[in-house]
Amino acid sequence: MKKLEFKVSINAPAHKVFDRMLGLSDKTTYEEWTKAFHPTATYEGKWEKGSKILFIGTDSHGERGGMVSKVVDIIPNRFVSVQHYGIVKGNQEITEGLEVEKWGNGFENYIFEEINGYTVVIVNLETPEHFVDYMQKTFPVALEGLKKICEE
Repeated sequence: MKKLEFKVSINAPAHKVFDRMLGLSDKTTYEEWTKAFHPTATYEGKWEKGSKILFIGTDSHGERGGMVSKVVDIIPNRFVSVQHYGIVKGNQEITEGLEVEKWGNGFENYIFEEINGYTVVIVNLETPEHFVDYMQKTFPVALEGLKKICEE
């Protein structure tokens, strides 16, 4: 697993960035910034500590796919930690086997630091080696999308 970090500074208070990033008031704000990863990206579940959450999308054949994850920790407007421990294929959640082991129970952590009305979002994540290039190209685009949504 490779550790990566991304940052974006957003001209909005942390409570607004947190809400829009997670889609708490309106799920479409989450779906809008995560389109950079997949056009049908969404989630099923709740942003609560200990909760299972599925990060999913639908492929061109209408097949669901994505990650089975757990909200490890959440501190409103300050921090979110998610652990990916399985994959979704169709209606099946797979939490064991070679495909799952590639992800190695990787974490995604989001830190929200508010300074003078601006919020710096720091993303720390662990990703398999074969996803590094994709993440390095896509995450900055996604965070720019989040910035746009929050600064509107």
